[in-house]
Amino acid sequence: MEYMQAPAPSSQGNILCCTCGVPIPPNPANMCVACLRTQVDISEGIPKQVTVHFCKQCERYLQPPATWVQCALESRELLALCLKKLKSSMTKVRLIDAGFLWTEPHSKRIKMKLTIQKEVMNGAILQQVFVVEFVVQYQMCDDCHRVEAKDFWKAVVQVRQKTVHKKTFYYLEQLILKHKLHQNALNIKEIHEGIDFYYGSKQHAQKMVDFLQCTVPCRSKTSQRLISHDIHSNTYNYKSTFSVEIVPVCKDNVVCLSPRLAQSLGNMGQVCVCVRVTSTIHLIDPRTLQIAEVDGNTYWRNPFNSLCNPRQLEEFIVMDIDIIRDQKLGAGAGMRSNKHTLADVWVQKTSEMDTSQQYHCRTFLGHLLNIGDLVMGFDFANSNINDDYLNQMNPHHVPDVVLIKKSYDRSRRVKRRNWKLQEMAKDREGMDTDDERQYQDFLEDLEEDESLRKNVNIYRDAAKIPVESDTDDDGAPRISLMEMLEELSLNDATGGEGADMMTD
Repeated sequence: MEYMQAPAPSSQGNILCCTCGVPIPPNPANMCVACLRTQVDISEGIPKQVTVHFCKQCERYLQPPATWVQCALESRELLALCLKKLKSSMTKVRLIDAGFLWTEPHSKRIKMKLTIQKEVMNGAILQQVFVVEFVVQYQMCDDCHRVEAKDFWKAVVQVRQKTVHKKTFYYLEQLILKHKLHQNALNIKEIHEGIDFYYGSKQHAQKMVDFLQCTVPCRSKTSQRLISHDIHSNTYNYKSTFSVEIVPVCKDNVVCLSPRLAQSLGNMGQVCVCVRVTSTIHLIDPRTLQIAEVDGNTYWRNPFNSLCNPRQLEEFIVMDIDIIRDQKLGAGAGMRSNKHTLADVWVQKTSEMDTSQQYHCRTFLGHLLNIGDLVMGFDFANSNINDDYLNQMNPHHVPDVVLIKKSYDRSRRVKRRNWKLQEMAKDREGMDTDDERQYQDFLEDLEEDESLRKNVNIYRDAAKIPVESDTDDDGAPRISLMEMLEELSLNDATGGEGADMMTD
């Protein structure tokens, strides 16, 4: 047996650098890396300081020629934006790596570390690392220019409701705030019987109209006006107007339905009370507890008006009450409410306590009322109402009084209220002095109706200390702490604007 000897490993010799004489492994340029960098700069022609434009209002960066993009600091989008600034000067080198170096967020400087390669003398490939500094300069974008101008718009949404009370508008305002649809508006102007939303594009206005049609019963019309026309490029510049009309019925309104509509809703009574307005009108018959929902299309085919407004409600005191159980409905009757209780009530006006005049009525508030309670209602017996459907009804079927809601002490409710709502920033024109009372009515409706406040963001009012005492508990409904949100404040972290950061 013979042993074969393995071949000796070949070793590569070193050469001397032609410039400095340092021993180096052989390379095509016969130069060390230090001498090669002194002779050749592969980053030549690439700017070491570049300017990027940033809009402070919308926090977007300019991507030439005219596009503004949203980019977070040290994000992929910002990295791509910065590299596009250098793209024209990096055609002769190969990009290996790119990344951000940390800078102070308020320094208006963005530093990026680049690694590039390039073939130099006799085919030698040189790799170099260098830093490019991007200087952030403020420049207002076109959209923010239009917002600041306040008078430039391409589309307007005119929302109108021909009612005395603004409960529907207050509810609609909270829905818009919750879904943040007011952020794209250039200006919001509150006028008599409605609100105008101004937008810089027709698409944003159409989005608002679609939202309104899904949240409140309404109908809309669209029109546009030609502003300018370019005959060479065949382009047109229009201003669009969207007119949205909300049904003229609010919560706690007494309405009289047409006989045809009342029959189609399950043979319910013509005189009904509106208990809620969401995407549909929620009605209840105070004589039978039948409930029905009327959407926008059904309303405009069979319109009905409100018989009274909140200012015409009078205060009654309950003299006697008798709960009605197991009432039988006729054939074809619709659904009945499980949240209310039917009762026969004898009431007397608080303004007529010195007389013996009492009124009998049937109400859906049997679960709330007791003898001696105060209740708000509408007096049909002593009112002159001009309504076609009501005048055609049998007088024996028209109630003397329709009770709407139980009355509580408003001053006590305001003292106990430890929550608040947000409001949209809007211009006001010709405001009524009754707005504060109407807003308090809306806040009380939120406390009384749990299903209504599910769609509203309610915030805890930390600045207000609720007043609690045993004598103030009159049974008024309240909003629990679990249903409230904590309002975000920029002063929470620093303890005040401009103060030092808190540390343990």
